[in-house]
Amino acid sequence: QVQLVESGGGSVQAGGSLRLSCVVSGYIYSRRCMAWFRQAPGKEREGVVQVDTDGRTWYANSVKGRFTTSRDDAKNTLYLQMNNLKPEDTAMYYCAAARPSVCYSASWSPRDFDYWGQGTQVTVSS
Repeated sequence: QVQLVESGGGSVQAGGSLRLSCVVSGYIYSRRCMAWFRQAPGKEREGVVQVDTDGRTWYANSVKGRFTTSRDDAKNTLYLQMNNLKPEDTAMYYCAAARPSVCYSASWSPRDFDYWGQGTQVTVSS
């Protein structure tokens, strides 16, 4: 059984930082395209960053220069370091996994991702 479990969310003031983690089990984690998505109340789920099996990354324009993702394949863990957080970053954050080709397809569609975590809430106050 494949499981993705996120942690690390919380409440911070604008300008603060948080580090999210996503532990993957029951899966050949190292061979998958991984991603972070987020969804704010009343809005569609949007992609934040994708990372391929070689560690190459693609970031949404809204987070470039502030967010950094990394993967530790030995620990089956994906990380999202979020710095200089803004109130508009407030959302439920999800990690997701897909077949490797998704990372090269320029697709940010949630439908292309097969497995999802339960999400971790990030709240940024002004």
